[in-house]
Amino acid sequence: MFWAALAVAIAALAITACGTKKINADNNDPSSPVHQGAVLFSERCGGCHTLGAAATHGSATNVSQKERTDGPDLDFRKESVQDVLFAIRNGGFSGSIMPANVVVGQDAQKVAAFVSKYAGSKSATSKGP
Repeated sequence: MFWAALAVAIAALAITACGTKKINADNNDPSSPVHQGAVLFSERCGGCHTLGAAATHGSATNVSQKERTDGPDLDFRKESVQDVLFAIRNGGFSGSIMPANVVVGQDAQKVAAFVSKYAGSKSATSKGP
């Protein structure tokens, strides 16, 4: 009985680990403000936005399944620091879905630095970070 339960537990762990991505920003240096911005983005923004460097998948991948709350896929959309800060302060560009001030102060600066560095990495005109 013990061995069967152990086998089930190991199988469950193996299945949950499959496909799990980790944050990959600034060589995973936890002291880097850009990496800290990636962690904050993953925690605060990843439910609605996709950005590979933060290991988030919040955007709809199929247009017919897109919901009103799905944010843009930032892997395909380049953003400047100023535009990210504007969106953070004002609840996106339309002001109707994204909560305003989802991060503030230095945290907002870190998120903006991260997004501006890594956003657009899959766009046709981007050469990557």
